[in-house]
Amino acid sequence: SQEISERMDMPINKVRKIIKIAQEPISLETPIGEEEDSHLGDFIEDKIMQSPPDKVISINLREQIDEALKTLTQREAKVLKMRFGLGDGNEHTLEEVGQQFKVTRERIRQIEAKALRKLKHPTRSKKLQSFIEEKHE
Repeated sequence: SQEISERMDMPINKVRKIIKIAQEPISLETPIGEEEDSHLGDFIEDKIMQSPPDKVISINLREQIDEALKTLTQREAKVLKMRFGLGDGNEHTLEEVGQQFKVTRERIRQIEAKALRKLKHPTRSKKLQSFIEEKHE
């Protein structure tokens, strides 16, 4: 405290008070401002939450992916969903997907490749292309 006081050219009692305040937990509901109509938490960014525009884009992307997957056979769609974690968020290996369908992982690789080729066709990929272009701008 003494060293900080000297370096900052600040009274030691003020330095001690600041240090004490910094060590005490403070509620995010602590009122801020003269009107006390704002809270400390209002000024802290939530890095986990998506911004409203990003949330809308995510929802639209999800809808477009679902529409694209509907153009595939049920089997192809399920293979892609499992491989890329579309749904439960867990990506599965060729082996795991093969066990689910009771076929070899090579057969799953073939089904996946065929499904991806279908999705790359301009009639199917056109709607998804805009999401890729937005991301690179």
